[in-house]
Amino acid sequence: MELDDDRLLRYSRQIMLPQVDAAGQQRLLDSHALVIGVGGLGSPAALYLAAAGVGRLTLVDHDRVELSNLQRQILHGTPDLGRPKVDSARDRLQHIDPELDLRSVDHKLEGAALTEACREADVVLDCTDGFEARHGINRACLESGTPLVSAAVIRMEGQLSVFDPRDPEAPCYACLYPEQGEDPPGTCSENGVLAPVAGLLGCLQATEAIKLLLGLPVLRGELLLVDALQMQFRRMSLPRDPACPVCAHRPAA
Repeated sequence: MELDDDRLLRYSRQIMLPQVDAAGQQRLLDSHALVIGVGGLGSPAALYLAAAGVGRLTLVDHDRVELSNLQRQILHGTPDLGRPKVDSARDRLQHIDPELDLRSVDHKLEGAALTEACREADVVLDCTDGFEARHGINRACLESGTPLVSAAVIRMEGQLSVFDPRDPEAPCYACLYPEQGEDPPGTCSENGVLAPVAGLLGCLQATEAIKLLLGLPVLRGELLLVDALQMQFRRMSLPRDPACPVCAHRPAA
C-alpha cells in the first residue's frame, strides 16, 4: 500500500511525530496484525490499529454478538445482534478505511493453524477472555517467533505486557501465569467489568502493538498493572523464569 497524497493527509497528525514520520507510517501500512478476540479488548484495539494505518488486520473470533456485549464491545451495535462478531467488526473497520486489507476467521484457531496464523503476522494481540486460549496463543507465538501483546481486564482492573520470543532473555506468558498453577481469577462474565476500563486496556494494547511495529520501546520484560478505581498505574519487572516449562528450551532467535 502506497503512502499517496490522500494517505499523507489521513495520517498527517501521526506523521508529524518524529518517532513515526513518513517512513514509520509506511512501515505500519506494510505491517500485519493478528487480533484474536474482537470483544471488550479487541474492539478498541482493532479500531485504533485500523485508524493508525496498520495495513493488514486479521480478526479472529468464533462468537456472535449478544446484547450483553454492547456495554463494552464498541465494534458492534444493536443491529448486529446475532451476527458473527468478525463480520460486524470488519464492516465497522471498513468504514474507517475501506482500503485496508481486512481478513476474518469466524472459528477457533488452535494447534498448527494457530501457529501458522501467528507466523504470518508481525504482531499478535491476545484479546481473549480465558486462560486456556491465552496459553495456546503464547505457545503459538513462541513456536512462530512472533511478538505478543497481551492484555486482560476484569472489574475495574487490568494488566498489560509484551512477550517477545525474538529476545532470548524475554519472559513468556507462562512465566507470569504457569499453565499448571493455582486457579486464575474468573472472566468478565463471572465478575463484571466497567466498560471504559476494557476500552482503556484495549487502547494501551494497540499503542504497544504500534510502538513495537515502529521499533520503539515497549513493555518487554515488564508488567503494567492498572487500577481504575484508584486511578493508579504501576509497572513491575517481569523476568523470565529459567525453569518455565514452556519457554525454557525455546531455540535462540
